[in-house]
Amino acid sequence: MANPISDVFNGAAAIAKGMGITFKEMLNPTITEDYPDAPAKFQERFRGVHELQRDDNGLEKCVACFLCAAACPAQCIYIEAAENTTELRISGGERYAKVYNIDYNRCIFCGYCVEACPTDAITHGHGFEIASYNTSTLIYRKEQMLVPIPAGAQFPMKAAETEHTESGH
Repeated sequence: MANPISDVFNGAAAIAKGMGITFKEMLNPTITEDYPDAPAKFQERFRGVHELQRDDNGLEKCVACFLCAAACPAQCIYIEAAENTTELRISGGERYAKVYNIDYNRCIFCGYCVEACPTDAITHGHGFEIASYNTSTLIYRKEQMLVPIPAGAQFPMKAAETEHTESGH
């Protein structure tokens, strides 16, 4: 049988220890963000709104392989592929994503799409201000997610430009 005096002493010791931690934390300064007046600070691993990346030449990295859509447990990624031609080159591969939509009404920001992408075309950015009263504005199109073309990007020459340059005209 347990000793009642020992139980009371152990309970009082536990309460004293808990109150000691509470008083110690009360004396520490409060750490708060001054958002929205100051920019929010994020950890590097923060998973925000997706970004579609470009290569050094400014071409889209997405080759419309559909692996991100297949990996998505929420099935919120919709892609339509189109073929690159010599006249119109959008990506470095044979195909490019003509349509690339993410429905943020369904997205759970799990990161599976980022992990599945073989070309590192889709990444998580640090954007987080996507709240809306209208759910149709939460379907992001490719144009909204594409990063800007890098400064000094040299697009590959088109076939017609190559012939024109070689002829010396």
